[in-house]
Amino acid sequence: VIYYGDEIGMGDNVYLGDRNGCRTPMQWSADRNAGFSRANPQQLFLPITIDPEYHYEAINVENQQKNLSSLLWWMRRVIAMRKNFRAFSRGSLEFLYPENAKVLAFLRDHEGETILVVVNLSRFSQVAELDLSRFEACSLMEVFSQNYFPTIKAAPYLITLGPHGHFWLVVGKQPEAAAVSEVRSIPALPIAPTLELLNGNHRKLLEREILPAYVRAQRWFGGKARSIVDMRVIEEASLGDSPEAPRFWFVEIRYRDGAPEIYTLPVQVTRGEAARALAQSSPHAIIARFDDPNEAVLHDALWDTEFRDALFRAMASQKRLTGKNGTIVGQAADKLRARRPEERANVASHVLSGEQSNSSVLFDDKFFLKLYRKLEDGTNPDVEVTRFLTEQSSFAHVPAFSGVLEYIRPKGEPTVVCLLQSAIASEGDAWTLTLDAVGRFYERVLARKVELKHDRRPSDALLEQLLGGIYPERVQLLGKRTAELHLALASRVDHPAFAPEPFNTMAQRSVFQNMRASLRRAFELLQKRRSTLPEQFREEAAAILSAEKEILATQQRILERVTGAAKIRIHGDYHLGQVLYTGKDFVVLDFEGEPARPLSERKLKRSALRDVAGMMRSFQYAAYSALWQPAMRVEDIPFLERWADLWYRRMGTLFRKSYLETAAGALFIPSDERDLQVLLEAYLLDKAVYEVGYELNNRPDWVVIPIRGIKHILEAR
Repeated sequence: VIYYGDEIGMGDNVYLGDRNGCRTPMQWSADRNAGFSRANPQQLFLPITIDPEYHYEAINVENQQKNLSSLLWWMRRVIAMRKNFRAFSRGSLEFLYPENAKVLAFLRDHEGETILVVVNLSRFSQVAELDLSRFEACSLMEVFSQNYFPTIKAAPYLITLGPHGHFWLVVGKQPEAAAVSEVRSIPALPIAPTLELLNGNHRKLLEREILPAYVRAQRWFGGKARSIVDMRVIEEASLGDSPEAPRFWFVEIRYRDGAPEIYTLPVQVTRGEAARALAQSSPHAIIARFDDPNEAVLHDALWDTEFRDALFRAMASQKRLTGKNGTIVGQAADKLRARRPEERANVASHVLSGEQSNSSVLFDDKFFLKLYRKLEDGTNPDVEVTRFLTEQSSFAHVPAFSGVLEYIRPKGEPTVVCLLQSAIASEGDAWTLTLDAVGRFYERVLARKVELKHDRRPSDALLEQLLGGIYPERVQLLGKRTAELHLALASRVDHPAFAPEPFNTMAQRSVFQNMRASLRRAFELLQKRRSTLPEQFREEAAAILSAEKEILATQQRILERVTGAAKIRIHGDYHLGQVLYTGKDFVVLDFEGEPARPLSERKLKRSALRDVAGMMRSFQYAAYSALWQPAMRVEDIPFLERWADLWYRRMGTLFRKSYLETAAGALFIPSDERDLQVLLEAYLLDKAVYEVGYELNNRPDWVVIPIRGIKHILEAR
């Protein structure tokens, strides 16, 4: 129960007697009678509080409204968060009984939503063990930070709390863990443990039943929505001379419709206690169980230390692994080759989580390995661009190329299996940095909500004050680094793969045709699904649909004149999530391009403004993502939407200005300001249109973001 005044920490006047001590006038401001009344103070039924500790001039709503760290703001955030979970108001109540009596712990449960509340009643730090064995294999998510605590096991769950500390923890599966695999039973191979599975009678069982069930359940498999005809292991290469050495399998998957795909699957056999530990810690890595009384499993070798060591050595020593139809060849940069043999042999490593289409390993916190699951003929642009920037340019803001493993056949282009780069120590990606910055911006706006409520056009000085000085400077630095990246990619006219090419009439027409086709597909889908959108967004969707001709006309302007700018190699999938922040600077990652597109298309030269448009669109996504965080009060969102738009447009302007200042005079920048504006508007609209289609297929509630983005682009013309 919260009594009035509790939300600001009003003190009681204990000298009034009875219950009047907590019924003194509400302290709204430092004005007369604490802002409660304009009457003569002698006429008040009860006097205002003038105790020095709780004096109305110090403790009042107006003061705390301006202080983001005040009790009032804390109460607002807690209440807003509580409203996100029906279990708090409707759920059952079950107390837990830890041995430490100074820790209160209980569960609230409602229709499958389970909340664990843990409170330290002491003024000192406390440790408690909780019996959560019924939730074994589940994770605990702290509701305010959205961070996950360690997975629950059968043993008592140890939890530590600071003085008077508390946690609200959602009990459930991590989203990425839930998506890793479908619930499946591990199939059995009725033979003794062996890797010689492709020569015996059990190959059919492996290819027809075991591999299809395993591959379908993996996060890196991109063909889940397609109908599979069959799977075949078309290549096998061992990383050692021993029959038990881990191996690479290349698995060809044929579909009922469309071209086949090839995926790489490293395999290993593990026995005994190690097999049991692997099944417990990484069940998604288990492919099959062998007929062995001591437990033996066939599994993805990436979760095997021996395999990771062999993989690292294969690149460092430039080893050749002979397969049935080709050879896997390791290549190393000078820095990796210079490591002594003992340094290559003693490398600590662990698999990283979070990758979708590929798998990643960190070696000694110095090297980062990316294993490409889906294999395609030809040099991967990620390898090609990273190597070019490392070895043939002065651009230092990428993870340096360290090594590569390629599959080479007598006929056909090499296929990249994995890429090794230098590991980058960072504070996180630019997306996380931006969410934190825009969240603080919203807090500053809300702290001045009363005075800003009717301010439709804030002055530049006011907006700069609300934005804060640090993040805008980082955005300008990001714009500068992006321009330097493009300058580096365009620096070698003697390199066929990177030499700039004219962005001539034919190229402009090709770009426009692609834009028109994308617009038609996205808007047909929007028209079809408009009735299924949340009601509050349908009118906005209708307005954008009616603007289709205007969008097309805006994009068609790129055909009116030859810009004279050049096409260059670009990032291709540039957004805030592709950039790391080191604490002082930015590092650009992942030049693979959009994985859904063919390799040949991802290597095409394009206008550098396509990357610029991608990053500018990313600012709007960050603004709205922060706006829709669970900790945000629902009643504040309508007020903040206008400020979200102001924020992302200002950040986009700062990024664009810094980029153009750094790239001024570059051959990939149109010399005429009008041509530049026409081209950038066309790419911004194309990106937003693509996002409409993407969101309709994946996150319909988010489609309002690109819809409003299109509206703002058209309004700004």
